[in-house]
Amino acid sequence: MTRLGTACLLGLLSLTPARAEQVGEVGVDWVGNDIIIEAIADPDVAGVTCHIAYFERGLIDRLSKGNWFEDPSNASISCRQTGPITIGDIDRDDDGEDVFRASRSIVLKSLRVKRIFDEKNQTLIYIAHAAELTDGSAKVSMSTVPLYGSD
Repeated sequence: MTRLGTACLLGLLSLTPARAEQVGEVGVDWVGNDIIIEAIADPDVAGVTCHIAYFERGLIDRLSKGNWFEDPSNASISCRQTGPITIGDIDRDDDGEDVFRASRSIVLKSLRVKRIFDEKNQTLIYIAHAAELTDGSAKVSMSTVPLYGSD
């Protein structure tokens, strides 16, 4: 691979949102529906980890109700300081930036975690929400991490 190709690949990898690690799973009914809990370390803010919980449909539910390829977009998020906080090169605009994104249907819906930096109050705001191509969703969950004495 050429140097330019390697640089482009490394650039794309750095733009990739964080990866989630499943840390829990709670069965909620007999048809195989579960609540999945994942840990997401913020890739640009060392020392901050978010835990997100969301509903995942089981096979029996998919068979009985149809709509094979879609999961609900409900999610809950909680973020905490899990080590010394070091802020990297983050977007400081008021629309923030994606930290995590996962598909919730084949094409049209994704679950996202977005970070917004409230510089005046020295607080990181994390929002979990659904993004849909045609119909936006009002389902949102928010968590904040204060930056006491951080840079």
